[in-house]
Amino acid sequence: MSAFPVDDISRRRILVVGDVMLDRYWFGEVDRVSPEAPVPIVRVARREDRLGGAANVARNVVALGGRATLIGVVGADEAGERIHALAHDAGIAPALVADAGHPTTLKMRVLGRQQQLLRVDFEESPRVAALDALGAEFERHLAGHDVVVVSDYAKGALARVSQLIHSARKAGIPVLVDPKGDHYDIYRGATLVTPNRSEMQQAVGRWTSEDDLAGRAQRLRADLALEALLVTRSEQGMTLFTDDGREHVDAQAHEVFDVSGAGDTVLATLAVTRAVGMPWPQAMRWANRAGGVVVGKLGTSTVSAKELGDLS
Repeated sequence: MSAFPVDDISRRRILVVGDVMLDRYWFGEVDRVSPEAPVPIVRVARREDRLGGAANVARNVVALGGRATLIGVVGADEAGERIHALAHDAGIAPALVADAGHPTTLKMRVLGRQQQLLRVDFEESPRVAALDALGAEFERHLAGHDVVVVSDYAKGALARVSQLIHSARKAGIPVLVDPKGDHYDIYRGATLVTPNRSEMQQAVGRWTSEDDLAGRAQRLRADLALEALLVTRSEQGMTLFTDDGREHVDAQAHEVFDVSGAGDTVLATLAVTRAVGMPWPQAMRWANRAGGVVVGKLGTSTVSAKELGDLS
């Protein structure tokens, strides 16, 4: 059995860059239907804001004992102020670019009796000036960090992700990417890319067997010059592809309550374990454990080192 290396992780710094967003939850009770339309009326009893996207990755890094610097774009608005405040409260070092012409990406969820009834998204792509400022912040903070994490939610903050990866690798710092879409050329040269099952199918097509998946995964890894490729497969667990071949770990047997933000937790766990020099297979097992814990929680959540226990 091995314990989660909290003491070593506490000395590591993770630079998180990507699409920062605010997850806003309105909780209430539903006891009647609106006379205006066939929709439930939610009497809001509680409101809660949480860090989302790249900010949730940084929050998970801190919850696991590491130190996190967060780079992204927010608006000069109330939601942006909330992200700053929540980041400060979580112990994250924010290096956020404020763009007055760009509203903070906000996902507002309305829940009745713990079930999501509606989600409303507010988002726009950042302007060129904001991307220039984000690149400058990245260059300014790169030195002194052990790992770079790229959290891509396709909201526009990573329009120049290839340049960021190039700068980090030139500095000798590994880059872990949570990708989006099906054009993975932009992630070429990263250390690790972590597509989920759907994203992997978008990138390489549908596979017919495990051998077929391995062949497609290794071709993609070679094409992008990656050290490792990790496919997260929900109830099927995780599969890792490296020069040593294929390694797989089954999903942890937990009740799934909410999968939102689970990828953020997996990415953060990989970042802190690799920052202390843990081999990829062992890092994957810790990430799998963390993902299994967080899907049992409501909304974007974190996992602590204490919750992870020992890895047998």
